[in-house]
Amino acid sequence: MQHYQIWVRGKVQGVWFRKSTRREAMSLGVTGFARNEKDGSVYIEASASAEAMSEFIDWLKLGPPLARVDSLSALPFHPEKAYNGFQIAY
Repeated sequence: MQHYQIWVRGKVQGVWFRKSTRREAMSLGVTGFARNEKDGSVYIEASASAEAMSEFIDWLKLGPPLARVDSLSALPFHPEKAYNGFQIAY
C-alpha cells in the first residue's frame, strides 16, 4: 500500500476538481480525501496499491475537463489512521 500527500496547482477550484477526484479515486479503489486550500490549490491525501496510485496520479495531472493543472507535487508519507472511502473535505 502506498500513501501520498498531493498538492495540485492551477485552475483547480470552481471546476468540479474535488468531486471528479472523488469519483476517480472510488473507481480505482483509492482512499483518502481532497480539500481546497486558501492559496487556490487542492490538497489530497491518498492511499492505494502501487498500480492504482500510479493511475490516480496520472489522472490528477490532467484533472476534469474544466481544470488546468499547472503543477503536481506528490510526497510519500505515513498517515496517522486508515481512511474509510474517499471524502471531499471542507
